Amino acid sequence: MEKEYEIKTGCDRGLCHQAIGRQDRQLNTYDWLADVPGNLESTDLVEVQFKHTRKGYFHNVNNLPLKKGDIVAVEASPGHDIGVVTLTGRLVKLQIKKANLKSTDDIKRIYRIAREIDIQKYREAKAREHETMIESRQIAKSLGLDMKIGDVEYQGDGQKAIFYYIADERVDFRQLIKDLAAAFHVRIEMKQIGARQEAGRIGGTGPCGRELCCATWMKNFVSVATNAARFQDISLNPQKLAGMCAKLKCCLNYEVDNYIEAGRRLPNRDTILQTQDADYYHFKSDILSGLITYSTDKNIAANLETITAERAHKIIEMNRQGEKPETLTEGGKAQPQKTTVDLAGGDVSRFDKAKKKRKKKPQAKRDEQKSKGDEQKSKGDGQKSKQ
Repeated sequence: MEKEYEIKTGCDRGLCHQAIGRQDRQLNTYDWLADVPGNLESTDLVEVQFKHTRKGYFHNVNNLPLKKGDIVAVEASPGHDIGVVTLTGRLVKLQIKKANLKSTDDIKRIYRIAREIDIQKYREAKAREHETMIESRQIAKSLGLDMKIGDVEYQGDGQKAIFYYIADERVDFRQLIKDLAAAFHVRIEMKQIGARQEAGRIGGTGPCGRELCCATWMKNFVSVATNAARFQDISLNPQKLAGMCAKLKCCLNYEVDNYIEAGRRLPNRDTILQTQDADYYHFKSDILSGLITYSTDKNIAANLETITAERAHKIIEMNRQGEKPETLTEGGKAQPQKTTVDLAGGDVSRFDKAKKKRKKKPQAKRDEQKSKGDEQKSKGDGQKSKQ
């Protein structure tokens, strides 16, 4: 049986083979129940993805034999839309609960598996998106609206267009909708997105050297607070903490739970450790390693001693009982300090050597050399004129 149409591998303006394009990876959910008997028959709900981060849930009322990667025509208002099946079976119910879809009216129907004519209409509509975005920006600028239209998405049948925009304040775009409808002759829908969503749509490379998380695998965005940096003892430098979207980096939340849990094992920073020699104040901590460095001076680094959290708790307990150990370190032996290793291994200081300054010649000698040069030049000009 010959194929009616061909699906290209890789992302093709929103439709991808097996739904694993670069911009669609964050929409995928691993179906770990796929090989369980009766999984598909447990529910008729199906998850369908569209362009970028938009996806919806639909009823398979016609009992179509759908699997991941199938291109389907689904119900829309008005007309129909074209999307790719990304999930079937019991996990779809969990996804719906996660998306907080409480009303059954939000769940529409799947009409059919997309035909060749549906794919052709879809491609024609998608081909107009970039031109529409450029023209819509010009219309918004002519109206003096403080907003940026970041992306445009046409419905599969071309009857509706979704305009994604970014704005710091509320925007009255009633006149804009009228002008856009008159210019493009489609139904207009405006959706506001944040800076993180825009960065996920545009994509890019982060300071870590890898592709942005929001453009690859992140499904939703969690608020990031500066406390996440404080718990990890990261310097509160806005330039280093901000990502490509000018907001706090999402990766600050990745390890904060481990740091909080490890920080609970460390003693309070305000606690003073008393020994027979001196009092020690907290200087710095290596949270994950459980090592604490103490100083005999409260403000500067003086007589630094590094001990484990267990040893610190032991000394605190001894101080509560009125006892003072001889030294901060156990057994009177100091902890070995970590030394840095020069990975270059060669002579890299040659670039730091100061260049030798040339000695300036006396003014009289420079004038004499200049006069000799002028004489030689004049002689050369005279010989050329004779020739």
